[in-house]
Amino acid sequence: MNRLAWLPVALAVLLGLIAGLYYAWVVNPVAYTDTAPASLRADFRLDYLTLIAAAYAGEGDLPRARTRLALLPDPNPAETLAALAQQRLAAGRPLAEAQALAVLASALGERPTPFAEGETPQPAVTSFPTRTATRSPTAPPIRTATATPGAPFALSSREPVCDQDLDPPRLMVEIRDRSGRAVPGVEILVVWDEGQSRFFTGLKPELGLGYADFAMQPGVAYTLQVAHSEEPIAALESPACTAADGTGYPGSWQLTFVQP
Repeated sequence: MNRLAWLPVALAVLLGLIAGLYYAWVVNPVAYTDTAPASLRADFRLDYLTLIAAAYAGEGDLPRARTRLALLPDPNPAETLAALAQQRLAAGRPLAEAQALAVLASALGERPTPFAEGETPQPAVTSFPTRTATRSPTAPPIRTATATPGAPFALSSREPVCDQDLDPPRLMVEIRDRSGRAVPGVEILVVWDEGQSRFFTGLKPELGLGYADFAMQPGVAYTLQVAHSEEPIAALESPACTAADGTGYPGSWQLTFVQP
């Protein structure tokens, strides 16, 4: 058979294929409704996580947040939320969005939990659990000390840390309320000659809900400012440390802030 005889057949098949694709993609595309969150596109899943964190920030309902997160196939949602908080912050998204993600990540990674049994963790940074006054039959009412909402955090201790395993050296910050409990979601600003960075406590729940750190460059002076603190801490340079063999290496700083 002449090869030219196959040309009309090939053209007909090609035109039929194009027409079928056009109808399926443009004229009558498949419409998904009530689909499961696990089937969402990767970037939409991140938006879904952000919505869950925002809902938790407003409701403080951790069991409901866990139920919503369970709809996504993620074996460690706390780490995913913490990483997403850093990404959103670096991308210039609103601070409240990154803070909500950080607080939910901290709540999911509580080991051990700093809240008493039956209490609900508060998502807002400046809201702390309040204990009601108790009354004794032979004594006047006794009130336990509670944190004052909005009160500034004051520097409690500033200690150099010589640990060769900390490479690069770090500014390690610990934030606690007046009762000694770790406070997640506190914003910290670090400024130096060539730039600035923001980070939050609680993004590394395995190190503590009130913990945060920042990688330092030797020879660079940093100024650190904790949200709701009265004064910045200036001239934070990597301290000089000496190893067992006599060689020198840059050290780190451990800064502890407490709400008076």
